[in-house]
Amino acid sequence: MDILRKEEIYTIDDIYALPEGERAELIDGKIYYMAPPNTRHQSLVMDLSYQIKDFIKRNKGECKIFPSPFAVFLNENDKNYVEPDISVICDKNKITDKGCNGAPDWVIEIVLPSSKQMDYYKKLFKYRTAGVREYWVVDPERELVTIYNFVKDSMEEYSFDKDIPVGIYEGVFLKIE
Repeated sequence: MDILRKEEIYTIDDIYALPEGERAELIDGKIYYMAPPNTRHQSLVMDLSYQIKDFIKRNKGECKIFPSPFAVFLNENDKNYVEPDISVICDKNKITDKGCNGAPDWVIEIVLPSSKQMDYYKKLFKYRTAGVREYWVVDPERELVTIYNFVKDSMEEYSFDKDIPVGIYEGVFLKIE
């Protein structure tokens, strides 16, 4: 007789119960542990965050930018919790002391060798269905940025040496050095 093993479904409470210093994300009730970022990863997060914040500030924009670790509760259930590398949120009503309730307008993930499957597939689907407007996957190994503009239903790729257009801001370009 075959016995089917019931897969355990985790919640946000399980994420908060992790030992101090251990980071993980929760997608559809499944926990995914996160590897510590490397120096290149952190440098890219800082540089892109700075460029975005500078643009918002110069233009007196309303959007807020949050680098990781920053909690994003994608859906109105307790089975999804992510920490994007960079979240840009234009609806201040989504921002609480705990993080962001609902989809950020723009999400950027910097790919680590251990996160490729997650960033290119699982998160792509979750971000799209949750209502993220624009999703960037920055791949330092390939020196490539893949941009998914869910509003226009388009996907484009840019090498690091190109000016990279920001879909949610008309006429804005970022540069990755």
